[in-house]
Amino acid sequence: MLPRELIDLMRDLGVFPVVVGTADGEGNIHMTFITWVYPIDERTLRLAVSSRAKTAENIRKTGRVAIQIFAPDKSLTCYGPAREVLERIEDVPFDVSVFEMSIEVVENSLFPGSTITGIIPFAHTGNVQKMVELDAKVLKALKNKGQ
Repeated sequence: MLPRELIDLMRDLGVFPVVVGTADGEGNIHMTFITWVYPIDERTLRLAVSSRAKTAENIRKTGRVAIQIFAPDKSLTCYGPAREVLERIEDVPFDVSVFEMSIEVVENSLFPGSTITGIIPFAHTGNVQKMVELDAKVLKALKNKGQ
């Protein structure tokens, strides 16, 4: 299960960077960096990705997902199946799909004698105002889908 303090941090920050790993039908691994992830509860994460992205294709094909979360004093890897719960977010000007992951296993992936000192720093580039508006629309869909 996800720790309560991590859930609270992810919810408070809104956009939260994670690394997502998926596998295609032949077992080839694909990794990507996303910021549209939202914890519904201790065992459920929702994520949004471009509908045509390799990550979306792989989840549709195999449902196999791993999500790496870096936060202060934590490096956790969540494993479990995922499924598409929304084919397209209506308010977004391009195709973005929502997927829901059921967390079956959470592993501490820090090596002994190490710690993480914060979240992954990132910044929007280009038209920051449009990105903030886009983030708000996607996060609204992540929070409300299925509720």
